[in-house]
Amino acid sequence: MSFTPFFLYNITLHASLNSRNYFCHIQPVYGAQHPPLDPRLTKNFIKERSKVNTVPLKNKKASSFHEFARNTSDAWDIGDDEEEDFSSPSFQTLNSKVALATAAQVLENHSKLRVKPERSQSTTSDVPANYKVIKSSSDAQLSRNSSDTCLRNPLHKQQSLPLRPIIPLVARISDQNASGAPPMTVREKTRLEKFRQLLSNQNTDLDELRKCSWPGVPREVRPITWRLLSGYLPANTERRKLTLQRKREEYFGFIEQYYDSRNEEHHQDTYRQIHIDIPRTNPLIPLFQQPLVQEIFERILFIWAIRHPASGYVQGINDLVTPFFVVFLSEYVEEDVENFDVTNLSQDMLRSIEADSFWCMSKLLDGIQDNYTFAQPGIQKKVKALEELVSRIDEQVHNHFRRYEVEYLQFAFRWMNNLLMRELPLRCTIRLWDTYQSEPEGFSHFHLYVCAAFLIKWRKEILDEEDFQGLLMLLQNLPTIHWGNEEIGLLLAEAYRLKYMFADAPNHYRR
Repeated sequence: MSFTPFFLYNITLHASLNSRNYFCHIQPVYGAQHPPLDPRLTKNFIKERSKVNTVPLKNKKASSFHEFARNTSDAWDIGDDEEEDFSSPSFQTLNSKVALATAAQVLENHSKLRVKPERSQSTTSDVPANYKVIKSSSDAQLSRNSSDTCLRNPLHKQQSLPLRPIIPLVARISDQNASGAPPMTVREKTRLEKFRQLLSNQNTDLDELRKCSWPGVPREVRPITWRLLSGYLPANTERRKLTLQRKREEYFGFIEQYYDSRNEEHHQDTYRQIHIDIPRTNPLIPLFQQPLVQEIFERILFIWAIRHPASGYVQGINDLVTPFFVVFLSEYVEEDVENFDVTNLSQDMLRSIEADSFWCMSKLLDGIQDNYTFAQPGIQKKVKALEELVSRIDEQVHNHFRRYEVEYLQFAFRWMNNLLMRELPLRCTIRLWDTYQSEPEGFSHFHLYVCAAFLIKWRKEILDEEDFQGLLMLLQNLPTIHWGNEEIGLLLAEAYRLKYMFADAPNHYRR
């Protein structure tokens, strides 16, 4: 059976200390949505396994891709999971020291969670059950409850992750700084006023708007700003209302004309793949598991696919709808949207959100459509450019990959295909896209330098891994679970530095 290295799985261990019986199950990894394995336990596990496997080697070179593929060639045979006997000798190679340490750590974490239960119960009982729906107004400041973050329980962090005063949950979409900074400072209020002044002009200066948006767009004006920066809305304020009305009617005209064809034979495969992928989109965020939201996503993706036959629907495009949907939903919702019940919105509001998400996603994909045409040549070129760039800016990391036979395509394909959405929490993606829409060719060109900066960000952790499996596990499970605006700001600053050095001098990164 051929082995595809793009998908990895976490093995969750359950243990009973009384009976000393251990068993495990495999669950899929969703990038930033799951914390990585504890590196200390992983290294110990690899060391113990190396002691057990006494296969003679001609040299002491650590495991490469080919060795890893041989050892795991039958790891995921179809149909084996349900009938496998977990008491068989093949499953008894699980290291007992690792199992005991993991079980003890789990029990310790659960015991800490039981501390002060009265406080937790009283806190959760104060959270409002109903969300308040407001009238859409991009220029009106949405009232934010300053004590909202106090009502939410902070994420219980693993010991290996950095300590933060206030850490949002992995599924939180709000653009709160990971450091726990106040949601609205004096500087941010000044910036918000500047945005409002720009947007209220009869003809919005788009160059100035891009300049203001590069370091981030305030939540209150993000919907109207994204519509303008994407080219969906005109700069002239008098034309915006008519444009919105016309484009929304045009989209629902496509629905009436094409959507029923999803059951036709030549469109069944496309619709079936979309129908399968939608529930996998941000599975930890309740908003995207609502049937009504999934129906909206299905319509958006199907209409886009049949209107772009050169590429059609490709897995990964489903992720690109979510930032637009969340931003345009926030225009109507006063609270954080991750748990919002969309059935509380009127039909007109939902239609506006759906149509605007479709058109803005279409504008984005127009600039990177070669990523999704046959053989995905755009992604192939970008991954090759990333390899050349990294070889110039950090030759030690590049040689480390070559030593252990790690190909850039094995981890960077997903970075390009999903625009780092599987590597970052959604709140970080939204902040990242503020800058992408402010940059000329942000999604197609600037993204390359963001990926390079993102890779070098983990150079220490990369150099600490000394085999193929450890490197690939790290690169597909980078610990960004606690990232916020500050980390994204630093990442973008480094990416801009790389672009300034290399974009206008391509020979700098050619050997």
